[in-house]
Amino acid sequence: MSSATSIVPSLIGKNWEKIKTKEYTKVYNPASGKVISNTPMLTSTEVSKAIKFAKIAFPEWSKEPPTRRASIMHNYRSLLKQNFNEIAELISTENGKTIIEARGDIQRGFEVVEYACGIAEHQKGESLSQVAENIDGITVREPIGVCAGISPFNFPAMVPMWMFPIAIACGNTFVLKPSEKVPLTAVRLVELLQEAGLPDGVMNLVHGGKEVVDTLCTHPDISAISFVGSSTIAKYVYKLGSSNGKRVQAGGAAKNALVVMPDADPDSTLRAVMSASFGCAGQRCMAGSLLIGVGEIAKPLKEKLIDAMNNLKVGAPLLDPNINMGPVIDKISQDRITTIIDNVSKEVNLDRDGRDLIKNDGFFVGPTLFSNVLPDTSIFKQEVFGPVLSMMNPKDLSQAISWINQLNYGNGSSIFTQSGAAAKEFKSKIKCGMIGINVGVPAPMSMFPFSGWNDSFYGDLHMQGNEGVQFYTRQKVTLSRWDNTYDNKSGW
Repeated sequence: MSSATSIVPSLIGKNWEKIKTKEYTKVYNPASGKVISNTPMLTSTEVSKAIKFAKIAFPEWSKEPPTRRASIMHNYRSLLKQNFNEIAELISTENGKTIIEARGDIQRGFEVVEYACGIAEHQKGESLSQVAENIDGITVREPIGVCAGISPFNFPAMVPMWMFPIAIACGNTFVLKPSEKVPLTAVRLVELLQEAGLPDGVMNLVHGGKEVVDTLCTHPDISAISFVGSSTIAKYVYKLGSSNGKRVQAGGAAKNALVVMPDADPDSTLRAVMSASFGCAGQRCMAGSLLIGVGEIAKPLKEKLIDAMNNLKVGAPLLDPNINMGPVIDKISQDRITTIIDNVSKEVNLDRDGRDLIKNDGFFVGPTLFSNVLPDTSIFKQEVFGPVLSMMNPKDLSQAISWINQLNYGNGSSIFTQSGAAAKEFKSKIKCGMIGINVGVPAPMSMFPFSGWNDSFYGDLHMQGNEGVQFYTRQKVTLSRWDNTYDNKSGW
């Protein structure tokens, strides 16, 4: 570890600690390739200590009135708003997003905090009098205990904030393990949560790799686990966590399609496709990575697309506010993406090559376009997680739907059309959880669930919205009667 860079701190109980470990992961500025910090790879010992403090804090925090918990969320909302630009710059520094994308990252997390501010309404139970003669029924939603969150590098603010604001607002305590590649945003988010008045031990922050993940999935005092990452690890976390008695929601990879019908508005559609495919350098699970031009629209669409890609300004976002796309996260990702381009270019047409942007400073890959892709082409089902778009040309909408439904993933698909009939057919027949109609990235707002299907999600209850509240609570049903006329009339 370089002595010129600092160790990322962990929050265990009430104390921030720069824990010295045997192993560290370098945190880069992806736009420059320079190391800016070092993430300590904690062991099960430190993680168990954090879980212990969370367990100790749970009884008192869970008894706090929901209005008190909401008040702290309101304080947190205000602090996030005050520090919005600072957090956005931090995201851009350690992740490489453009400033606009970084602001969008924190904005979506901010909206979940706003949703959590209404927890007194969202956590209400139900009641019904006279469910039977002289008997009333009532349900309440109670917190479940110590919850854990494991988040990826691509959204340093939004994805962790899908998890801990709702969990904490529901009365749970929390242990967050952010990606070791982008830990600095998480540190700042947790610092502000403390400043908002959250009691010691309710929120804990740990860093590390597989040992930390395994500890969270197997520790007897963890009640629930939220995860977002690759499908391979999502499935691993789901199996390990659930086999150890935890509730698990695990979001995985995706292969999202953008279907363009011949009647689609050309200019608006082109802007939406460019944003969906190359926003965040393609590093998001809602990226549009399959462009499906139906019928005769494919040729003019490809021509306009190549022109737009050639004019896309790629570079270091904090050095130029006019940058349209930043770097990928690290050298490993850069090499993986370029290897995919190498291999796929032997199968199909390479119409725009992003490898021309490889340079010594930063981890850049330019926008890349393949065409003549078919369902039996390797890239059809492969999540690249980079600025690579694959173009297909079915004869009609029915064939497009048939192709999309062959994918093993199920996050999102979008259609661009002026036809209500085409839109209705598309949304009813596509087998995925989030549909866009003239919307390039159909990622739901905070009041709706992030509703992945198939190999894009493992679990039952999704993140965000009412499903998020359900995940972090459990129901208790009480039947009561206050008379002395009991008589066995129904065998009970």
